[in-house]
Order: sequence, then structure tokens, then C-alpha cells
Amino acid sequence: MKIVPHVNLVTIIEIGAILVGAFSGFVEARRKRMDIVGVIIVAFITAFGGGTMRDILLDKRPLFWVQHQEYTILLFVVALLAAPFFKQIRHIVSERLIVVADAVGLGLFAVASVAQAQAVGMPLFIAVMMGVITGIFGGVLRDIVCNEVPMVFRDGKPYAICAFFGCWVYIGLQYAGASEDFSLWASAALITLMRLVSWKFDLKLAHPR
Repeated sequence: MKIVPHVNLVTIIEIGAILVGAFSGFVEARRKRMDIVGVIIVAFITAFGGGTMRDILLDKRPLFWVQHQEYTILLFVVALLAAPFFKQIRHIVSERLIVVADAVGLGLFAVASVAQAQAVGMPLFIAVMMGVITGIFGGVLRDIVCNEVPMVFRDGKPYAICAFFGCWVYIGLQYAGASEDFSLWASAALITLMRLVSWKFDLKLAHPR
């Protein structure tokens, strides 16, 4: 059974994920006292890193942000408009807001990518892993560029696991006959909620002795 996602909705979700990812990149770069060039580069890496890795693994050319130049133009325009407020952002944005933005981006990127992977005929497990990789990779690159141990590796709370579970929920809903729109939004919301709950209540994975 080949499941073809609602292309327009997937595009909308991907744009939302790009904006959220760029926001977390903006904030983290400002916290590191980078100038506007550094801020834009970190935002670009965060917003497009996961999708780029997905397209490389799926052997998809051109890369999604090359094919849709409006994505890069949108990010650039948003960065320029936000530039006057960069100094204030570092002081008014809390860690909580960064975590929320990261969780929303995780959910949106993951479901958009698992849907796209299924649309090109990837096996179920591979499609899920594409969703997970896309969801976490932009944040990993952001933290590496900002000279931090990536959040997915250091806070001990479920992160990739949330994306993994949510992507399977998306597939399960599709096979159960749920509408494509509902499957996408419900799965993205579930991933985001799981990540926020684990952070709020400090739920941590068991560490090997």
C-alpha cells in the first residue's frame, strides 16, 4: 500500500518547520554574541540542515531549498527584519522558549519528512528514520556550530525517541484510514507534546552504568 501525502499541507508544514528552526538558530547565535552574518548562517544551518540530509539520503536533486528558492529568500528577509531586535532577543528569550521552538520544529520536520519518504516509496522503517534524522539534524548542526554538545545528546530527555514514536503514529493513522491532514497534524502535535512533557517533568532516559 503506497500512501501519498497531501503535498500542499506537507509544504505548509515544512515552511513552518523552517521558520521555527530558523528562530531557534537566531536565538542561539545571539546568545553566543554572533554578528548578523553569524546569526544568518546559524539560522540557515538549523532551518535547512535536516532537510538537506534527508534529500541526500533519498538521492533527491536538487535539494529542497535549492528547488524552492523562496524558502531561502523568506529566511533572509525575516533575518533582516529581525536584525534591529537581535540585541533585545538575547535578553528577553528564555531557555524555555528555545526548548518550545525546538520541540515544535522537531515535530513539524519529522512528520513532513516521513510523509515525503513514503511518497517516493521508501520502506516503512526507512521512512520513519528519515523523519527522525530530519527532525534532529538541524539542531545538531546548530549546536555544533555554536560550540555546544548537541541538545539531543546532552540533556538526557527523550528527543529522537519522540520523533521515532510520532512517525510510527503517523504511519499507523494512515493505515487505519485517518485523513492525511489529521495524520500529519496529530503526529506533529504528539511529537511536540511528548518532547515538552519530558522536558517539563524532567523525564530522563536510563543511563548505562
